[in-house]
Amino acid sequence: MRNPFVTLSFIVFLLMGLCGATAQTRVIVDADTGNEVDDLFALARILMEPGVDVIALNAAHWQTSHWTEPRSMENSHRLNQQLLGEMGLSVPTFRGAPARMYDWGDRAQHSAATYQIMERAGKLKNGEKLTILVLGALTNVASALFLKPELDKKLKVYWLGSTMDFNKGVLKRNDFNSLMDPFALDLMLESDTEMYVMPINVASALTIEREQMAQEIGMLPLGRFLMDRWQRHIDGGRKDRVLWDLGLIAAFLRPELAQTTVVKTSRDSGDRNITFYKQIDAKEIYQDFYQTLKASNTD
Repeated sequence: MRNPFVTLSFIVFLLMGLCGATAQTRVIVDADTGNEVDDLFALARILMEPGVDVIALNAAHWQTSHWTEPRSMENSHRLNQQLLGEMGLSVPTFRGAPARMYDWGDRAQHSAATYQIMERAGKLKNGEKLTILVLGALTNVASALFLKPELDKKLKVYWLGSTMDFNKGVLKRNDFNSLMDPFALDLMLESDTEMYVMPINVASALTIEREQMAQEIGMLPLGRFLMDRWQRHIDGGRKDRVLWDLGLIAAFLRPELAQTTVVKTSRDSGDRNITFYKQIDAKEIYQDFYQTLKASNTD
């Protein structure tokens, strides 16, 4: 006769295993992948994280940049799909806004990315939140809130952008991601959305030389793809870069690699508490990236 205690123990073990397998953190990532080089590095990092389930990859525009392409969002969408193909992954991809929010009336950009944010957030129970990591303009998320302002309490948004003077408590908006859609940033700041912001002056610590990066990852299949993007970009001749977006992704995945502080913004910037990243460990962030990429190598 089978020992009932052993049978019960096996069932409990099995249930624990099943629970653990589904206990991943579910996130949406919103990226202007075609704009710069750093997006692909950041996306590769989070897509390799076993504890995170990227439930959607949204394409963002970079339409007002000096080096923009006629269909910048489509360029980002194409690169998102190309990266997934290189990694052998299947993640839902959505087209976002083709440009910034409008100036009057219905200011929202009605895109697939915006509507899937609204749909997912709308299905959440009270107290649950949809986590979105935004690596570019805030257009897609802000458009969702413009159409359904009541969803702000159901969103947790991590964003790379702005410049924060921590000594004076002054938030400036003269960086690339802010200027791609100033109204979207205003809307987000004035909402009750839970926000975590990595300012550009903090992410700037992530300067890396091309030779060092190539030495670390250039022999890996995915590494070769990423380095090819470095060289094929419009300013591909650069010997060093700041991989800005990798900072936000790494700080989200490994909070011990960053320090945060809560700042109450000024009256023209929401007049509310927002968590800002004030310092990151750039060396350890890159070590984490190298090790993760090498561990996932299947070539």
